[in-house]
This record gives sequence, C-alpha cells and structure tokens, in this order.
Amino acid sequence: MKDKMDENIISKEVLAVIRSKYGQIFAAEQRVADFVLAYPGETVNCNVSQLAKASGVSDATVVRMCRHLGYTGYYQFRITLSRDLGKEEQAKELLLQDQGNLSRIFNEYVKTVVDIGKSLDEAVLRKCIALLKTAETVYVLGIGNASNLSQYMGFRLERLGIRSVYDHVPEYMINHINLAKEDAVLLAISKSGISKPVIRGIELAKDRGMKVVSITAVLDSPVAEMADCLLLTSVEEPPFSVKASYTYLNEIVVMEALLEYFEKLINANNKERNRPEIVLAEYKI
Repeated sequence: MKDKMDENIISKEVLAVIRSKYGQIFAAEQRVADFVLAYPGETVNCNVSQLAKASGVSDATVVRMCRHLGYTGYYQFRITLSRDLGKEEQAKELLLQDQGNLSRIFNEYVKTVVDIGKSLDEAVLRKCIALLKTAETVYVLGIGNASNLSQYMGFRLERLGIRSVYDHVPEYMINHINLAKEDAVLLAISKSGISKPVIRGIELAKDRGMKVVSITAVLDSPVAEMADCLLLTSVEEPPFSVKASYTYLNEIVVMEALLEYFEKLINANNKERNRPEIVLAEYKI
C-alpha cells in the first residue's frame, strides 16, 4: 500500500478521516484505529510508544497508520486530534480571559514551580552536575522549539567555566558530537522526548562512549530511557495540546535549578569566570 498524502487532511476531523479510510488500512493498523475511535481523549495524551502498547502493536505500525490515513506522521495526527477535542478547552480559556483572572494564572505558575521542586531528586541533580563538571566538553543539543533553550544553557554553562558546544542546526551538532571525545557529555533537551534529531544525537553520543544527561517532560520516551542521568520536567504528564507542545516554563525552571545548584557547589565567584561580564560591561550604561 502506497502512502498518499492528503494536502487538506488537517482541515478534516480525525475521527471522520479514520472512519472513511478504515477499510483501506491494514489489519494491525485497524487495531490502532479501533483504540483511537473508542478512546480519543486517552489517545491524544499518548506518545507513539504508549499508543502502540495500548493497541498491542509496534511503534512503526502506529506511524504507518497515520501515514496511510494521509498524515505526515503521528505528531501531525496527534496535533489535529488535539485540535478536534480542544474546542471545549478553548471555550474555558476564553471564559477565564473574560474574567480577567490574572492572579489565578500566576498562582498556577507558582504551584508548578513548587511541585517540580518537590519532585526533583537532589541526588540525581548532584549526579548530573558531577557529569557536567568533569566533562572535557558539554555538547548541548536541543532542536526546533527547544533550540533557544540549548543556546541559553550552553551560554550559561560557559559562564560557569564549562566548555560547551551548542548550535541550532542539527547537522552541525551531529558533526560536533561525531568528533567528541569519550570523556565529553551530551546534554539533550527534548520536551516530548521523541525529537528524531535529539534521539539520533544521543545514539551517536552513546556510540562515542559519552554520558548523556537528558531534560524531558516524558518518562516513557526514548530521550528519557537512553539517559545516564535524567531530569524530568513534569510531575505528571499534562494533557496534550498544541500550546503544551511549545510552552517551556517547566524546562526553564529545571534548567535554572540545575545552574543555580551548580554555581553554589563550585563557588562560581571566580575572576576568570566573571571576566566576560567585565568585558561586556562597556555595552551597558
């Protein structure tokens, strides 16, 4: 069966697409479709591996079903299903905005930060810091929405005296990792835990004998499973939505905690480390 991409697929409702093309997909794929039709709310909160397990098939079967239905892959399928199911949530958000309840929004932020703080294991944080501190070089890999985080993290590590390599272009980072020494460390950032370039980067780093520190929101994901040291950015996996896929408050909180803890442990009040700030002072009034 050849994949047929429907350019107008995202304008259609996912459940309607499944019903109309159900007879055109393979039996194993129909098992996935049956689960989606029966439990669309649960489906939208599943990553590829979770949906595959729930349907009793392989990850590849889930992806093939999505492509045979006309989607580019599972992510587009999931985003579109989330949109279909999100009309009620959008109505609630509009109601909240109408009420002008700004304090409630900030209270939710505070609760999120506190919950993350309670869930972080200090021993794990110390292990991550030890790996980064003793690394010959730290390669910071974050792609797409997370690329800005990788740039910021690399910059901050260098200000703490840790030699770092970071770039928003995946091909550049893969080249850098391929030339890395065994005592280097890869710091991988992927909220979803399923970013292909990040996964490939981790696989290459492992082949080079490097240790991997992962920052992700999803415990049941390749980026988490391949980590030597894992910093989880969610107390519990939140309901999937388009907004949730590009909101990085949790990841920023965990990164800042790591950096703050790091600075306290290594006593970063050092003339050499602070020299860049003195040099750049001329750019400020």
